[in-house]
Amino acid sequence: MTSDRYMKGLREFKKHFGKAAVAYLQPLEEIYPKFAQVNMEFPFGDLYADHKSLDARTRELVALAALTVLGTLPQMNAHIKAALRCGATETEILEVITQMTAYCGFPLATNALLEAGKAFKEFDDMPKK
Repeated sequence: MTSDRYMKGLREFKKHFGKAAVAYLQPLEEIYPKFAQVNMEFPFGDLYADHKSLDARTRELVALAALTVLGTLPQMNAHIKAALRCGATETEILEVITQMTAYCGFPLATNALLEAGKAFKEFDDMPKK
């Protein structure tokens, strides 16, 4: 059964990830549907959908800061594209990554910067919605 919270999260997720949302979510649903459900309900249904506190652009920049420090490049790539879709500029994204050097060091920040370059190129090739 699909909850209202799941549907709210899915709508928000699609705003951030556009056409890539289905491709990102499908393998999670195939491997473990409960994980996909939790992923839609909690971060996207509860946190990302709350536009009273932070807008989508700011939430994506915050996510990029955390992902840079964690060194999670596949998720970083997806969230860089989401940040662009939500109105962040390439310069803002690069500044967030650069600032994280103080918290995670040059190796992780360098990897994130290289991933940003890759994501920018891929995003340019994606049809805009």
